[in-house]
Parts: sequence; C-alpha cells; structure tokens
Amino acid sequence: MTTVEPEASPGEQATPAKPPKSTPKSTKAKLIDAARWVAIAVVIFFAAKSLIENWDEFWRTLQGIAWQSSVLSLVALVASIGVGVYAWQTIVDDLGKPIGYARGAQINLVGSLGKYVPGSVWAYLLQMELGKKAGLARARIFTASLLHLGVGVVAALVLSILAMPAVFANSPNAWWLLVLLPLGLAALHPKILSWGTSLVLKLLRRPPLDHQLSYKMIGKVFLALVGVYALQGVHLWLLANSVGAPGFNGFVLCVGAMAIAMTSGTFAFILPSGAGVREVVMVAVLTATAISGPQALAFALASRVMFTVADLLTAGGAALTARLQAARAK
Repeated sequence: MTTVEPEASPGEQATPAKPPKSTPKSTKAKLIDAARWVAIAVVIFFAAKSLIENWDEFWRTLQGIAWQSSVLSLVALVASIGVGVYAWQTIVDDLGKPIGYARGAQINLVGSLGKYVPGSVWAYLLQMELGKKAGLARARIFTASLLHLGVGVVAALVLSILAMPAVFANSPNAWWLLVLLPLGLAALHPKILSWGTSLVLKLLRRPPLDHQLSYKMIGKVFLALVGVYALQGVHLWLLANSVGAPGFNGFVLCVGAMAIAMTSGTFAFILPSGAGVREVVMVAVLTATAISGPQALAFALASRVMFTVADLLTAGGAALTARLQAARAK
C-alpha cells in the first residue's frame, strides 16, 4: 500500500502536502511498520484457526448440499462484503478527500480480519493503522467505522421485523428489538447523527465534524447496508433451501435472521467474530422453517466457515491488488 502524507483529522483544516522525502525511515517508523505486519499475521492466524476448527463439520454439511447452491451461497457472501465496503468507503469519502473504492477496500477488508481475534476492537485498530499507512488520519477511519456500525445496527433492526415471528417464538424477551427500532431510526437524522459523532470525537479529544452529515450520504449507506443483510440472507437461504424446506417465506426469515445474527455477533465483542451468538439466532429461525435442529446447526456452522473463506478471499484480493499497484508505481 502506497504511503502518502497523512491528511487532517475530521474537522481539521488540511495542510498542503509536503514533497516526498528521500531520507531513510527512522527506527520508530520501521518499528511501526513491523508492528503492522505482526498484527496482520496474528489476525490471519486466528482466521485460519477458525477455519480449521470448523472444517470437518463444514465438509460433512457441504456434501449434502448441491454444489451449485454452495457456490452461489459463497458468491452471495462475497457480494455482501463488497457492498459493505462501498458503504464504509462512502462514509470515508464524505469525511475528507475521496479515496475511491479500491483504496477503501484495501484498508477495510484487511483490517476487518481483526474481528477473528478475541475482542472485536482489533478490527477497528487495524483499520486505523492501515489507514494511517495509506495517509489517512486515524480519527477519520475510526469515525467512518463508528458511523458504519451505527447505521448498520439500524438497518439490521429494520430487517429484523422480517424474522420477528420466529424470534419471539424462541425468545420471548426479544421485545427490546421493537423498543430500539424507533430510537435507531430517529438517530439517523442528520442533525442527531452529526451531533452524536462529534460528541464521540470530542470525548476522544479530536476535533468535531466540520460539516453536518447529509440525508443523501446517510441514505446511501443505509440502503447499502440493507443490501448487505439481504445478500447474507440469500447466502443462508441457499444453504437451507438445498434440503427443499424454506421456500420464499423461509427466504424472508433468513434475511431477518442474518440481520439479527450479524448485529448480535458484533456486540458479543469478547468472542472472536461473535462466535456462538450468530449460530444461536440462525438455528432459532431455521428450525421455524421446519428444518430439524441438528440440520439447522450444521447449516449455521457451515455458514460461519463460508464467512471466513469469503473474508480471506476478499482481504487477500485487496492486499494483492495493493502490492501490484505499489510495484507498478516504482
């Protein structure tokens, strides 16, 4: 990834870029670069560990699914990741000089592997460091990730309505979802979202936003994240539909289930990538579509492995693209 002069943080006035220096890197800079590579190696290790631990169950499940369904299910996941990057990059572009999709993908996808390390905060830290390496202020990357998470939670709450019958049947205490929905929608108002974001930045001793977030930007991100959950629902539905059970009603439930499952997994920050939390929600919804409990659990575990494969494929593709771009620039 090409290193450029760091930009101003959100709310700061950008200073003219300095001409590149030919002096060798300082010891501190070399140590920081080494730490970034170590961090990337660690998250790849944990992602590979997750893949290996669940592989046997995944393979047994996959053998009972038509290969077309398996391939299309993985394609739907990869597409959902791509749409998620678009949503994140849209926010980053709104907070400063546009960086474009390719550059945003390099930062977002590789950094997102940090979620496989226990404590989801590592994903945000790695994204900030990769953004810094690419010349973007850490505060800008953090702000974009914070907004991405907040809007994503509201999008998930909206879609969770689709799975409410199955969710309430298995968890009567899930009424809190209905309470949070109107609060979440209100929080998407540009004035409220801008105020909340600036407040967080102030608590972190960073300058507040230098402009109010727009309806257009928030709307684009919201719709993109609805698309992310819809594609993830397609992924789960293709797996479950391979046994001839869900049908269209099952598809609607799968979309709502993935929205709830992915959001629940995000807030289970102690566990690597929400391990266990997502599966509980998926099994609850799949059993409501007449799929047996053991079969539903097998699909949920297969889904987790396919998520890991999709994450590694997209992050690897983004990293390879960055290396090729750097090589051409020399």
